[in-house]
Amino acid sequence: MPSLFDITKFEQLKATGDLPSPRGVALAIIHATQGDDVSMTELARIIKSDPAFVSRLTKEANSLVGLGVARQRSIIAVQEALTVLGLSSVRNLALGFSLLSNYRRGAAGFDYERFWSASLLCAIGMQTVTRRTRVAPADEAYCVGLLCRIGELALATVHPEQYGALHDEVLDGNPDRLVALERERFAMDHRELSAAMLADWGFPKVFTESVFAHEALGEAVFSPVGREAVIAESLVLVRRLADFCLAEEASQPALAPLLIEAAARLSIDVEALSEISDHVVAEWTSWGSLLQLKTRVLPPFASLLGLRLSVVTANVVPHPPLAVEPPLRREPEEESAVVPAGPKSHLRILVVEADPDSRRQICEILESVGHKVEEAETARQAAEQVLLFLPHLMIVDWTLPDGSGLEVVERLRQIRMGRRVYVLVLTGGHDEQHLVEAFESGVDDFMSKPVNPRVLLARLRAAQRVVNLHQEIEQDRDEMRNFAAELAVSNRRLQEVALLDALTGFPNRRYFMDRVEQEWAVSNRNKRPLSCMVIDIDQFKQINDTYGHDVGDAVLKYASTCLKRGLRAQDVIARTGGDEFVVLCPDTTVIEAEYAAERVRRTVESEAICIGELCLKVTVSIGVADCDRLICSPDALVKAADQGLYAAKQAGRNRIGRAPVQLEQDTLPAVGFR
Repeated sequence: MPSLFDITKFEQLKATGDLPSPRGVALAIIHATQGDDVSMTELARIIKSDPAFVSRLTKEANSLVGLGVARQRSIIAVQEALTVLGLSSVRNLALGFSLLSNYRRGAAGFDYERFWSASLLCAIGMQTVTRRTRVAPADEAYCVGLLCRIGELALATVHPEQYGALHDEVLDGNPDRLVALERERFAMDHRELSAAMLADWGFPKVFTESVFAHEALGEAVFSPVGREAVIAESLVLVRRLADFCLAEEASQPALAPLLIEAAARLSIDVEALSEISDHVVAEWTSWGSLLQLKTRVLPPFASLLGLRLSVVTANVVPHPPLAVEPPLRREPEEESAVVPAGPKSHLRILVVEADPDSRRQICEILESVGHKVEEAETARQAAEQVLLFLPHLMIVDWTLPDGSGLEVVERLRQIRMGRRVYVLVLTGGHDEQHLVEAFESGVDDFMSKPVNPRVLLARLRAAQRVVNLHQEIEQDRDEMRNFAAELAVSNRRLQEVALLDALTGFPNRRYFMDRVEQEWAVSNRNKRPLSCMVIDIDQFKQINDTYGHDVGDAVLKYASTCLKRGLRAQDVIARTGGDEFVVLCPDTTVIEAEYAAERVRRTVESEAICIGELCLKVTVSIGVADCDRLICSPDALVKAADQGLYAAKQAGRNRIGRAPVQLEQDTLPAVGFR
């Protein structure tokens, strides 16, 4: 936290119990998703306790289905929605839904609708910009953007009447005047309160400091080229983008120079800014609908900014591009990527040591040979840095101000990425029992204090060999995963070949017999009708013998097209023989199946098939049956339909037939392959 802030003021406010916070299901989701091994089943159980959130969740998942991102049927199960959306999106949705649901009214002069709409713009903006700067994980940046002004909401919640009156005095939205009045009335301002609340919710220091400083970068206590500076400048950019999107059209030209200036400080030109802004606005309208927030449709930013570019650039004071340090944490989708750390490359090393002289000495030794080094003084700082810095190696002192170095190691080994970190513990002696405890806690090596530079570098070389080995294993695992994915695709293709008829594209007899077993079981369990058709092309053998197999294949394709047109989407069609097709009709009585069969018969008969100069009229005969009390198995159902086909052919072909009423199962002929 910044030194300007008196933490006791926050504790006093917190004690009132009125500060905004995620509640109920949202809080449980946020806690559950902080772990490395969260169970989808457990998360689904938590979510199901809030019907309102379930409806929002399934609505968002189905919006992706509509865009073709997911499967083409509707999502109704919570666990399916979780699979489609992913944990990070669910966490963000829960956070936004909880806060918006509980804190949308209170202070009379505080514009809650604009506050939340701007906050959503900032959240999506931070997610988008951070994917470009790569200075933090995009999903965490989303939460930072959403909550960067949470202090204003807190003051409006704790002091609704006074804060509403205060906002009435700052009609021009001047942030400096707002802060001055807040300090005068409440002995604190929203910047301090925002940072304190984020720290209390467990946000890393890099985010809390950036949130505190982004409204007054001149007062920042961090390096102007560090990660905090880039995050703070990103917050400035998205805040200005939010102001631009929410401003009246007449006011936008005056805001455009500020927007372009903020983008320039992140080395984002006007063209890139237009693309980013268009994406943010599209996402804003989508999320706004989901969260029931007022949004607006804007023209493409290329026109909004391009038309005013000549005016804008004349007013922008040029700034040197902001230096961006390499990201200390990779994006979630890159977690499995291997960072080379061979003999000529450098390690990322986290030094956890309370004594500043000893820490500085170790850091200087490591930096002298080119390693990237970060420092921590306490166990809590170490836990934050591990997640942000993703070190290859940690040097941990045995004793820390807020606990034991071994406790840090034990917690580290409980998370997936922490198991790959090589840990060297610093100890003041060689007590045998202590060393046994250290290795049982997960320590890889130890070293006595004071540190000998030559010994330290020698142990680092040994550690580097282990790190390289871990990374080679990760590469092998990646290759195995890729191979497994390719194998799965090949298996699916082979399965399709095994179950599909190559000529017509219909399933084959093997697939159909499996499917008829399934539909038979459903029909019996739910007492629903089930019908079957067996379809045969009339005089097909004569066509083959007279005109050849090429013409016969063309006739089969024509018949297949007619079947598709004449049947419903839920009907299952298969080619079971040379010129024979079988159709399974779920939830269909025999009378309804006969109507469908007649539609198919007429469709086939209605047109001639022309192959070169040859034109042929093709007809089909169709047998129909349903699972009545005399039909006692799936095979018997198909045999009954085949008997109906036999009756149709006996009656002159090109017609519909049904099996005789009294028919013993053992007298039915097998499915024909005429």
